[in-house]
Amino acid sequence: MTESKKKINKILLAYSGGLDTSVAIKWLQDKYDAEIITYTADLGQKQDWKAVEEKALATGAAKAYIDDIREEFITDYVFPALKVNALYQEKYPLATALARPLISKRMVEIAQKENVDAFAHGCTGKGNDQVRFEVSYKALAPEIKILAPLRDWEFKSRDQEIEYAAANNIEVTATKDSPYSIDQNLWGVSIECGILEDPWEEPPADAYLWTKDVDQTPDEPAYVEIEFEKGVPTAVDGISLSPIEIVNKLNDLGAEYGVGRIDMVEDRLVGIKSREIYEAPAGEILMTAHKGLESLTLDRDTKNYKASMAAKYAEMTYYGLWFSPLREAMDAFVDKSQQTVNGTARVKLYKSQCTLVGRKSDYSLYEHGLATYDESDVFDHQSAPGFINLWALPVQVANQKNRDK
Repeated sequence: MTESKKKINKILLAYSGGLDTSVAIKWLQDKYDAEIITYTADLGQKQDWKAVEEKALATGAAKAYIDDIREEFITDYVFPALKVNALYQEKYPLATALARPLISKRMVEIAQKENVDAFAHGCTGKGNDQVRFEVSYKALAPEIKILAPLRDWEFKSRDQEIEYAAANNIEVTATKDSPYSIDQNLWGVSIECGILEDPWEEPPADAYLWTKDVDQTPDEPAYVEIEFEKGVPTAVDGISLSPIEIVNKLNDLGAEYGVGRIDMVEDRLVGIKSREIYEAPAGEILMTAHKGLESLTLDRDTKNYKASMAAKYAEMTYYGLWFSPLREAMDAFVDKSQQTVNGTARVKLYKSQCTLVGRKSDYSLYEHGLATYDESDVFDHQSAPGFINLWALPVQVANQKNRDK
């Protein structure tokens, strides 16, 4: 029997408990007559994990893994992206995209333990997550087959899935009246489908899960001080906190002030444009604070080169290329650049805005005597003419030659 014809006896399904993956358990069982094991990652979603496990088993799974990977997610995936200041298309802080390679890595570990024949996921044929999962699987366990029910099954709409679920006594939360597709973790919420598919329509209030509308936020601003060590946040308002505690605290505070809402039409990897809304209060606060501290502690050339690299890092993460030599090499460069990114940044939260208002560091490259225009000025103004002459020389010569011709 060839490898391609080998019987699939055991399938490990990335399971969220939502509509698609709940339907997928029954569908995969019927199609492959195989044992289904589900894997669910606890990334900080506000869910009853016991209920998720029970639902998977009740729907037909032989075994259900619930895996708390919050700390690894923040320390090994979110904070490296934060140190880069990675934003896809200058807006999206990659909450979902950063989670996929970690989920894939853990699934590979469990697949090897359980002697699984195939991975399965609940991604559509025009989404980004199918690429992120499958590229990660292929990077880490290319010998294991990959199944994608949503690319193969007969359902043409979410309404048909809901009807199939009802016919097979599968409990689902999605309804025809509330069709949003939601993915959330500690670093943010991704929301799509429904009325959001019309880019002209303003997102309705019920589309947002965490953040308050601007007219419901406090009338007085909040000031927050965030301490960093080597580019990693370690304390909020002078209190040392764990990575999870920092993100949770800033999510709660930012949400109260309406900070972190993102409405964008983004370019998906498969080549289509998609309207998505995101909520990332902690992401916006920490990114603003981190950039502010870097402006004080990084030399010009390092800061500018690093900024040019941030877009590529975000793109690679978005495109599912986390387990690539280039991303690892970028991390090595960034880690070196962060050796002096130590100190405190102060931000102001007010009416959906997060504004940097202060920064300080023992590694500051800011020299008052060089920057000031008062009597304590130590800058040698007489050095300027010679510098300008040399700096202008190439363009002066080129323009003179062009005029002569």
